[in-house]
Amino acid sequence: MSNIIKKAGLVFVGAITGVMLSLNFSAIAKKDSVEAVHPLPIEELRTFAQVFGRIKSDYVESVEDKRLITEAIYGMLVGLDPHSSYLDKDEFKELQIGTHGEFGGLGIQVTMEDGLVKVISPIEDTPAFRAGIQTGDLIVKLDDTAVKGMTLTEAIKLMRGKPKTSIIITIVREGEKEPLVFTLVRDIIKIQSVKSKLIEPGFAYIRITQFQEHTGENLAQAIKTLFSESSTPMQGLILDLRNDPGGLLNGAVAVSSAFLPKNALVVYTEGRTADAKMRLHANPEYYLRGHGRDYLHDLPSEVKTVPMITLVNGGSASASEIVAGALQDHKRSVVMGSQTFGKGSVQTVLPLGNDTAIKLTTALYYTPNGHSIQATGITPDILDESENDDDQRVREADLNRHIANGKKGEKKPETEKAAQKSTNKPKKENSKKNTGPIEFGSSEDQLLTQAMNYFKGITTSPEKKGEKSDG
Repeated sequence: MSNIIKKAGLVFVGAITGVMLSLNFSAIAKKDSVEAVHPLPIEELRTFAQVFGRIKSDYVESVEDKRLITEAIYGMLVGLDPHSSYLDKDEFKELQIGTHGEFGGLGIQVTMEDGLVKVISPIEDTPAFRAGIQTGDLIVKLDDTAVKGMTLTEAIKLMRGKPKTSIIITIVREGEKEPLVFTLVRDIIKIQSVKSKLIEPGFAYIRITQFQEHTGENLAQAIKTLFSESSTPMQGLILDLRNDPGGLLNGAVAVSSAFLPKNALVVYTEGRTADAKMRLHANPEYYLRGHGRDYLHDLPSEVKTVPMITLVNGGSASASEIVAGALQDHKRSVVMGSQTFGKGSVQTVLPLGNDTAIKLTTALYYTPNGHSIQATGITPDILDESENDDDQRVREADLNRHIANGKKGEKKPETEKAAQKSTNKPKKENSKKNTGPIEFGSSEDQLLTQAMNYFKGITTSPEKKGEKSDG
């Protein structure tokens, strides 16, 4: 039997080696600047083949080859970093639908921590948000199935389902002695990317919940409407990026371009391949898809100069951090709130030709002044002093296998100061229980009130004059 396994293993090594060699030669043919190809690790491939053979011959149940290979692909990508993954047909389809702003589910941004699903943040106007799911909640059971031992993909699949069907979620929450049980009804999650209103004449509020395909266009329309409806000249604009998990890169460039001078550098990326090295400017060629009309060309000219505050928190990630960093570096906006999530990596979705794809981390992005956001985030100019649950948030640096920030010249003193400020805050008893979080932009939004007070105190408060302004 052992001889048979060894022979099968060698044949499998040969098959794997042949496939990988062909892939390597194909990649070399497509890229002239590819690094020298390293020899394939034959010993490791032989070990892989031996494990494959043992599972086929000795595992308690028969397992299909397709399943074993698929699981190996999953593991290969998951082992790289928290954001690289394999997308099967359903996941690839849902990813494409999600960028258009509509998908099925509960409305929770989640990650995996110590074998449990941890909530990064609930998405506004979704079943999870309305039920009172909170940042930092640990999901321990889905219906009668324990989450421990599942992959994140498996847990997400259980949470998704047909609209109007229900699921029971059991949660462990810091400050609660007993687990909390929620019955949520799945729904079609329609994310309104841009929300806006006049807080009062002359003061505009724009909230971006996620960066989608039409975020730039929706922002342009919101700006035009706000400026035309204000009965007095615009005196201040608040851009709210709190709990915005990011999204499409061109959406971030479009939003930044609405407020920055033309051709200003918004973000640049660095990676191993030529395609991963980009410099994106406030110019239509970097945010328009195709050859459509430039929806930013006829914005009110005042939008480039009106005093501006950008609100962020620990749920502001990726594209949100690109926007906040660009506006901060160009001294276009005061950034107010708490340290952002710190996701400074770029994921490229690479279709595999069989309706599946891989989402692979291919680059890190940097703000115009060369600040790497990866695992550090954006440090606000004005730290939020209001009560919040931000010190309990999961951030990029807390995730297993996160890519470390190795960029020289980082703003470490500021970041450490902000972190120390957060850790020195006294722990608060959780008094929210099962109530929903405060709605951003409402009269109960303390940070919004703080931003308005800052605007109105710019010309009257002497100590404000020395602080960073929008320039």
